[in-house]
Amino acid sequence: MSLFARKPVTMISKADALPGRAQPIPTAERHFLSDIPLKSPVPEGMAEAVFGMGCFWGVERLFWDLPGVWLTMVGYAAGHTPNPTYQEVCTGMTGHNEVVRVIFDPAVIPYERLLRAFWESHDPTQGMRQGNDVGTQYRSGIYTFGDSQQEVAEASRALFQHRLMRAGRGVVTTEILPAPEFYFAEDYHQQYLAKNPGGYCGLAGTGVSCPIGLGV
Repeated sequence: MSLFARKPVTMISKADALPGRAQPIPTAERHFLSDIPLKSPVPEGMAEAVFGMGCFWGVERLFWDLPGVWLTMVGYAAGHTPNPTYQEVCTGMTGHNEVVRVIFDPAVIPYERLLRAFWESHDPTQGMRQGNDVGTQYRSGIYTFGDSQQEVAEASRALFQHRLMRAGRGVVTTEILPAPEFYFAEDYHQQYLAKNPGGYCGLAGTGVSCPIGLGV
């Protein structure tokens, strides 16, 4: 998925980031699979979550397949540049992460179950990369909505770190932050692997299970 052979592996400062633009970039009107308007408000009784765990094409497919997930979308978050383009994010000069925003029904799939999928489906010890995808846009991140999500996310990180240490793995580098502004990615990125079933998916877990959401 990378557009450039060499990527920055340190975060750019706000002062040095690209200026971006005042207006949002165009994106899809509707979800390719469900036909739900992509910019729908969160329905009453549902909640939202945002995750970064490598190339967002495969990450979005991971979450749209989970029962209880109502809507997914890909975009950019946790950087400095307003309304960035994909090409700008790929330079490492915006500070953004490739992320997936998930709207879900907690009565069907609790937040802990989303976190379990997050931890088990990528390697959160790699810093500014996932496998061969190198750059700050591929860092591991959980972006939370409210104190409850923050506390549960931090507890899950501690649990998974313990499991990783027992398996001889490294230190978790996942950032856990209050959800910053989410910028929609371009139309062609939305539900990319539904439109291109044979397309690139860089997701690869560690083989270590995460006990959160299992009642253990």
